[in-house]
Amino acid sequence: MKYVSYWHDTAPGFSGGAEGPVEGHYDVAVIGGGFTGLGAARQLAKAGTKVIVLEADRVIGGASGRNGGHLNNGLAHSYLAAKAELGKERAIALYRALDASIDTLEALIAEEGIDCNFRRAGKLKLASKPKHFDAIARNFDAVHREVDPDTALLSPKGLSGEIGSPFFGAMLSKKSAMMHMGRYGVGLAEAAKRRGAVIFEKAPVTSQAREGSRHHLTTPRGSVTADQVLLATGAYTTPNFGYFRRRIVTVGSFIIATRPLDAAEIAATMPGNRTCVTSMNVGNYFRLAPDNRLIFGGRARFSATSDQRSDAKSGAILANGLTRLFPQLAGIPIDYCWGGLVDMTSDRFPRAGYRDGLWYAMGYSGHGAQLSTHLGMTIADAMLGREDQNPMKGLDWPAVPGHFGKPWFLPLVGMYYKMLDHVR
Repeated sequence: MKYVSYWHDTAPGFSGGAEGPVEGHYDVAVIGGGFTGLGAARQLAKAGTKVIVLEADRVIGGASGRNGGHLNNGLAHSYLAAKAELGKERAIALYRALDASIDTLEALIAEEGIDCNFRRAGKLKLASKPKHFDAIARNFDAVHREVDPDTALLSPKGLSGEIGSPFFGAMLSKKSAMMHMGRYGVGLAEAAKRRGAVIFEKAPVTSQAREGSRHHLTTPRGSVTADQVLLATGAYTTPNFGYFRRRIVTVGSFIIATRPLDAAEIAATMPGNRTCVTSMNVGNYFRLAPDNRLIFGGRARFSATSDQRSDAKSGAILANGLTRLFPQLAGIPIDYCWGGLVDMTSDRFPRAGYRDGLWYAMGYSGHGAQLSTHLGMTIADAMLGREDQNPMKGLDWPAVPGHFGKPWFLPLVGMYYKMLDHVR
């Protein structure tokens, strides 16, 4: 078993990182080389902006290269819950931003010629209990009527050709997609460089200050100045950006990948070949990889870290969960096990905008794979003085009470959600 991300291990390396010291002056400095930062950098460079990307490790080394490979439209919440919390207008705007994010990815991949197995697969939100289907059906009725007619409600019988595990029905979101995250990320980095962005890896920003209209950013490889800065670090935001760190809760998410399945195994487990997510609070998400491995993830443990020891513990939990869901795959070898950090906000809505001289986009709460490139490009347009189409503009973002760094409260949160799954 390899304790590395399948996406990293099966993608070409990025060879376009800048050599030498970090120095000079730029129009824009982007902190973070994930999908958000790279999408913004490409957009800025296309407009003729002199832009530098400062990545602490490797491009897409964080959440962008450690996720489950889903590109799901729709919201992390139910649409009904989002309407109740945000109001109908903003809930619809955010839902449509997630729709647009899939369109953005599809167009960008075609324009830049990125070979990343992009496919409109559709997503199934699977009801794990009968009463969950009732809630899914109520949500479907509102979504289908008010914002997304490209949806369908499937009965348990209607799932027979979709998945080889008993569920109590599902909502199908037809616009959702999937792709190879590693190949896309490297392709996006290469596209940003080709457009003129300068990308430094192994260049964490250790301090930042502002003097007049200029930002000064220091890294172990040198320092730069910039007229504008975009913070695109998500769960990997460091304490020197305290305002954002107090509003982001880092939660570990863990994933395993089996050996490639043969045709008979696919027919018995995932004949529909869609992205799937269960309705439990502490549930699972899964899909087939381009080489037919079953990629199976979830919040196996409520941990704020992801290292090999933590990943191994979580991987064992996930392997047991996979067997419970698909007993026909009992004993199948697990080839990959990895984890990553998710940048959660307290209300699980993303945030983007401008604060204290910094532009930012983060807080995707598990839905960043699809939204991040689009939102990075949206904020880049705002930085360029174009029409600001940020769906989160003006949304209040209070700090998490009692949170100043390590989220000590995660085990309590985990116990709460597991209790909800038991009683609801």
